[in-house]
Amino acid sequence: MKIIFLFIDGVGLREPAADNPVNAEVCPALCRLLSRHATPIDACLCMDGLPQSATGQATMFTGVNAPVFMGRHCEGFPGPSLRKKIEEGNLFMSLKKRGKSICFADAYLIDDAAELAARRFKSVTTVMALTTPEVIATADDLADDQAVMQDLTRETIQDRYPDIPVITPEDAAAHLFALARTHDFTLYEFFQTDIAGHSMDYARACSVLRTYDRFLAALLRYVEAAGILLVMTSDHGNVESMNEQGHTRNPVPFVAFGPKEAEVRAGVKSLVDVTPVVLKYI
Repeated sequence: MKIIFLFIDGVGLREPAADNPVNAEVCPALCRLLSRHATPIDACLCMDGLPQSATGQATMFTGVNAPVFMGRHCEGFPGPSLRKKIEEGNLFMSLKKRGKSICFADAYLIDDAAELAARRFKSVTTVMALTTPEVIATADDLADDQAVMQDLTRETIQDRYPDIPVITPEDAAAHLFALARTHDFTLYEFFQTDIAGHSMDYARACSVLRTYDRFLAALLRYVEAAGILLVMTSDHGNVESMNEQGHTRNPVPFVAFGPKEAEVRAGVKSLVDVTPVVLKYI
């Protein structure tokens, strides 16, 4: 079974509130998906303090409880110990060993993987991608519509890459779906939601969510017609509570939409379960 994995950064589950932009008026497609095809899962992972990106994402993509391994929640980019743990085993490596075709859809604005490897600070997904460097997409791939920009529309790169045209969120969905049709597993990471949450700017958060919602609405139509399983989750809460700058301890959604979706959701209780359930059903 083909899987599209949408990692949407910094989106927790919370009851409607005046400071919660994750609502049906702002992002109707996302809210329908959350209400009908999602289960709440734990992102705190038996550790005091607020969940953070490095350990949350490492847990999601390895199946190892990274906060317990590190003894704390680790924010931002993973340090040496956490990078080593990711390099020892992760979702991409496991899929490759099984002979599955993998696509990391996000474009890096680089010429080749060596340039990426030389960077001092690397996200969890970057560390994972470098263990299977054939999945790394470059600016040339983006220009050929063989990758998707982290902002979906490419507007954020126009000052550096004016020759790569701006596209609509619906175009981005079509590009991602085209990639997914030729791969067993396709991952797309969207982190503008987390950035907006940290900004405490409600209007900005609404704008980001509206853009993502247009992309999501189009993509759902494609995957439903093709019989592809779409899964979605987040590393921690943030944007759902715009009255605080940091992350939240709210549960995060685990979405499964498509073939065997109820079975898939039933197997996930926390971020620790995400990689195992993907490997079970792919």
